[in-house]
Amino acid sequence: MPTILLVDDEVRMLDLLELYLTPNGFTCIKFDYGVEALSYLDKGNKVDLMLLDIMMPEKDGWEICQEVRNTSNIPVVMLTARNQTGDIIKGLNTGADDYIVKPFSEGELIARIRAVLRRSSTEKEEITYKGLLWSREYHFLKYENEEIQVTPKEFKLVGLLLQHPNRVFNREDLLTLVWGYDAEIEGRTIDSHVRNVRDKLRKAGFPIDNHLQTVWGLGYKWVDKN
Repeated sequence: MPTILLVDDEVRMLDLLELYLTPNGFTCIKFDYGVEALSYLDKGNKVDLMLLDIMMPEKDGWEICQEVRNTSNIPVVMLTARNQTGDIIKGLNTGADDYIVKPFSEGELIARIRAVLRRSSTEKEEITYKGLLWSREYHFLKYENEEIQVTPKEFKLVGLLLQHPNRVFNREDLLTLVWGYDAEIEGRTIDSHVRNVRDKLRKAGFPIDNHLQTVWGLGYKWVDKN
């Protein structure tokens, strides 16, 4: 039974979420302060997904998400009344896996959560490839034991490609799998992230141009030349 960490400063919203989630097979842990949720995770308590509001006292959802990403790769779904494109982009860029705008239906909430959990359950914890080490658990990317500094989305992009060598991902696939369902992001964002990944791995000495290749008119793939 998946455990969902609910974080919202409105107690009525926490109760509503629990009312939706519990009959659908989820266990709910509720906090109305983000700092309390962080403390809960810091104590080593295991959860399968965090459902996180943005507008909260002391630390907002963006700050909470960033702190979670510094130490953990648990899926984070932001749940908020803020529906401006800039807010959605900011949430996804801080490491959120999806973004649900209030008001929402029970069906949409359950479907989004299950989709994010499916994606996370198929991800490997650690991948090694020709001296490159990608660790989901510890959230680092290394080449020859030297860490490469990447953003949360660059990290997810590399991990996705490494897990599916020789598979061609079009831009829509990557937007959905890396940024989340219904993310209002343009395809050029994908191109920019791929360019950054290439630059960073090239500078680290990894032969990235032999592996991360553009499939013209389609998207990108990781070529396994073993």
